[in-house]
Amino acid sequence: MIMFFSFQTVQAQRAIAFEGIENARDLGGLVMQDGKKISTGKLVRSGNLSKASDSDVAILKDSYHLTNVFDFRFEAEANGAPDRIMDGVSYTHLSTLPTAFTAAFSSGRADTAQINTKTIADALMRYAANPQAQTMAKRLYPSIVTDSLAQRYYGEFLKGVLHSKGGALWHCSQGKDRAGMASAFILAALGAGRDVIVADFDLSNQSYAAQVEALTAKIRENGGSEDAVGFISAMIGVSKENFESTLDLIDKQYGSLSQYIENQLGFSKEEQQQLREKYLE
Repeated sequence: MIMFFSFQTVQAQRAIAFEGIENARDLGGLVMQDGKKISTGKLVRSGNLSKASDSDVAILKDSYHLTNVFDFRFEAEANGAPDRIMDGVSYTHLSTLPTAFTAAFSSGRADTAQINTKTIADALMRYAANPQAQTMAKRLYPSIVTDSLAQRYYGEFLKGVLHSKGGALWHCSQGKDRAGMASAFILAALGAGRDVIVADFDLSNQSYAAQVEALTAKIRENGGSEDAVGFISAMIGVSKENFESTLDLIDKQYGSLSQYIENQLGFSKEEQQQLREKYLE
C-alpha cells in the first residue's frame, strides 16, 4: 500500500502548471526497473506551444534549460497553431500520424485558424455517433506503431533526445496520443516497466477530465450510445485499454517493446545505454 501511494504521488507531482501549455509533465522522478530514477528538469512532454506565455517560456528556459522541441503534428495542425519560437531552441517536425488518418483528421481539426482543445472537441462531437469514426479511433494507436514512416520518425526523435545539449520537450496537439507514444518509447528505452509506462500514458486523462465529463454527459443527455461516449473519451482523453492492447500487439508482432525500439525504430542497445547514462541517476 505504501508503494502504491508513493508511485501515485510521484506521478501526480510531475505535472507542470504552465499558463498556456496543456497537459505538461516532467518525466523526472519516475523509477526504472533497475531502481534508478529519471533526472528532473530534462525531459518534458506536453501539448502544443502555440499559446505559451512569457512566463511559460521563462520556466522552460530557466528551469528546464530547453534546447530541443519535437513536434509530432501533421503540417495542417502545425500551421494552424504554430509553436511559439524561443531563441536558442531547435525545432524538429516529425509527423507521426499515418497518412490514412491525416486526411480524416484535417477536415475536423484543421478547418480553423487556431486549433485548440475547444475546436477539436467541437469537431469530434460531430463524428461521435459515426461507426466509421469509432472504428478509426480504435485503430489509431496500432496504425501509428505499425506505420513505417512513423517508426522512422520516432527513431529520429529518440536519437534527437539522446543528442540534445539541454532539456528536450515533445508534443503533438494535445500532448496525449502521438506524444504519449513518444513518451512510452523514451521510458522503455530508459528501462521503465510496463506499469510505469501505462500510468504515465493514462495521466493525460486527468488533464482533460473536465472536458471529457462535460462532453460525454452531453452525449448521454442526447441519447447517444456508449460507443459514442467511448469515442469522445478516447479522442479528448486517452484510451488506456487501446494503449495496452497496442503494447500487446507490439509484443506479439515484434517480440517485445525493447526489440521494437531496437529493430523497428532503429535505436540500438548501445544508444539505449547512452540514453540511460545521460538521463538516469
